[in-house]
Amino acid sequence: MNVKIITDSAADLTKEIYKKYDIDVIPIRVFDEIGNEYYDGVTMEPEKLLNDMKLGHIFKTSLPAYESIRSTLEKYAQSNTPVVHLSLTSELSGTYQSIILVKNELLEEYPNWDIEIIDTKCGALGQGLIVIEAAKMAQENASKKAIMQYAVNASKHMEHVVTVEDLQYFVRGGRVSKFQGFIGGLLNIKPILHLKDGFLTPIEKTRGTKKAMERLVSIMDERGNDLKNQLIGITHANNEDGANELKRMINEKYGCEHFVITTIGATVGAHAGPGTLAVFFLNKEFKLN
Repeated sequence: MNVKIITDSAADLTKEIYKKYDIDVIPIRVFDEIGNEYYDGVTMEPEKLLNDMKLGHIFKTSLPAYESIRSTLEKYAQSNTPVVHLSLTSELSGTYQSIILVKNELLEEYPNWDIEIIDTKCGALGQGLIVIEAAKMAQENASKKAIMQYAVNASKHMEHVVTVEDLQYFVRGGRVSKFQGFIGGLLNIKPILHLKDGFLTPIEKTRGTKKAMERLVSIMDERGNDLKNQLIGITHANNEDGANELKRMINEKYGCEHFVITTIGATVGAHAGPGTLAVFFLNKEFKLN
């Protein structure tokens, strides 16, 4: 019996990718400043959220609704379909813990059901690239053990390197002080951040978008291995031109031909803001089992 791959909407994959690889997705909730509730990728598309953010609206994210988790998982419990769920890092969200709670609840009713929940310690398209490969393996009838081994291994070595267009979105979310945001805007500072051990951490600052993009590309050389033969992920927040230019730069320098480019979803976009660019790849320590 094929293994079913499930993830949450923080993986930033498109509806076409979910359909192509038969991936099920649990939407994370987003709230606006007056308390309206939306479901990432269902009742809130990233383009609307990002456009509203440009107009000054503030959004916050929350856990997936209990009903969404339960209804998604229970149908596979009822059919006794083996499941591997690949979750957003538990360091930035309680999504993983929420899914564990529902899993344990369902196992009381379906004790023979085979399900594993993996905290990927990843987010956005870093999480998404692991989901894609796991789903490919499932379609090729790989064993659940093999899928899990790959996912756990890749999760430890997936690089997330990000630059944001405007520090003001981090100010609104409480990530940096108003003074830092003001000075950053005056100096055209573009911070470079990465995900380490599940936490988003600033690593350096550049001045101007061009230098920030050049730095994203050079970090790939410092950290990556066999980049040409990897599937490289690029996400953007209403910055398609920037994403295409980043792709061109990566292709020109490393000869990479395999890319997934997506718009940052509402879950991540609510914190990063319009203009954000990020690149995702496996680092030098990754070894295929």
